[in-house]
Amino acid sequence: MYFVSLEGIEIIDPIAKLLGSWSSEMNFWTILIRIVLSFIFAAALGYERANKRHAAGFRTFILVSLSSTIAVMIDVFFVETYGFSFPLLSAAVLISIAILSSNSILFSSRNQIKGLTTSVALWATAILGLSIGAGFYTVSIIYMILLALSLSILPKIEIYLKNKSNHFEIHLELKNKSNLQDFVATLRKLNITIDDIESNPAYNNSGLSVYTVSLSVYSKELKKYKRHSEIIEALNTLDYVNYIGEIN
Repeated sequence: MYFVSLEGIEIIDPIAKLLGSWSSEMNFWTILIRIVLSFIFAAALGYERANKRHAAGFRTFILVSLSSTIAVMIDVFFVETYGFSFPLLSAAVLISIAILSSNSILFSSRNQIKGLTTSVALWATAILGLSIGAGFYTVSIIYMILLALSLSILPKIEIYLKNKSNHFEIHLELKNKSNLQDFVATLRKLNITIDDIESNPAYNNSGLSVYTVSLSVYSKELKKYKRHSEIIEALNTLDYVNYIGEIN
């Protein structure tokens, strides 16, 4: 059937209804359609990640989606043929992808979190594969569109909102520990408040004094005309500063 019954309520998949009841059954054509859809959708998401030179790209996303799609179809077969009450393979796939995704998150020496979006995207692609494999065509297409928009368009909006924010964090490398007082004095002149400052022990033997600093900008002029990147670029010109970078 092309609907799911939930406490007496029939939730009809519009695409399955349009195609006919055969599209919700497990047969050669539905299996082929779901595998192809899974491949195409995952390839599109993987291309976006690979195009931005992320480690998990084209092939990884396809493998994750195809594995999820086939797993849920096997679970459906077991439920309908042998009366299994729990989708074992689908649950195993989700757990495995969650572990894989968490291992792809890295923390750089400059406190930058890398791979978080790709990690979540892999997990989301696994959900997409499960949805396709279960025959939820309409949900899968809508979900795919929203995922693509989230990865391609929302980052620009996110960067815009971050630049508009009064608060941001920086990774600060000073040439000498005594320079910290001068740096704080410079920020005060600019009406930039230090909310928190932590020493980074990873650089103890480097000869540098390294800190993670949380800042708030209260100067009307800076808030109106300067982006975070411009403020950081200006601070980076100070003689005693070795490096400054915003922590995403």
